[in-house]
Amino acid sequence: MKNILVTRIDDRLIHGQIVTSWIKAFPINHILIVAEDLAKNQLMQRIYKSVAPSGVTVTILDNKASADLLKQEPNKDENYLILVKTPDVLEFLFDQGIPISKIVLGGMGAKPGRDTLIRNVSVNENELECFRRLIDHGIQIVYQLVPVEKEIDIKNAIERKQK
Repeated sequence: MKNILVTRIDDRLIHGQIVTSWIKAFPINHILIVAEDLAKNQLMQRIYKSVAPSGVTVTILDNKASADLLKQEPNKDENYLILVKTPDVLEFLFDQGIPISKIVLGGMGAKPGRDTLIRNVSVNENELECFRRLIDHGIQIVYQLVPVEKEIDIKNAIERKQK
């Protein structure tokens, strides 16, 4: 298995906080964006790859190809940050045998059909159920905008949203 340092849900994917905080707080040198839509969009791939800091490789793959990549033997000194937009992608990776013990929430923007879960994280009912299943698998889910902020476990916020 590849060496995964951080697994993060952030619908903005690569942005200032990723570049200035997360990559500097951890020895990350490879970002894997798992997104079905972006895996098919060469223009957006070039844009995301262009904003990564020097020395950081960005790979953008669909769900299945990402699981296959992460199952490969690790390369020496290769450390991954996994970025996804929604929790169902991480549930898929987990179901494919990718070891995920902790998920860091950055942001899931408000839009029709979503309600605020915590700060800048909004979820629909399917995403909420997905979070519940991930927690039931023993995965810790925390909200943390940047690494210097205290982690906030979202389990209580999810329990308050019970049907």
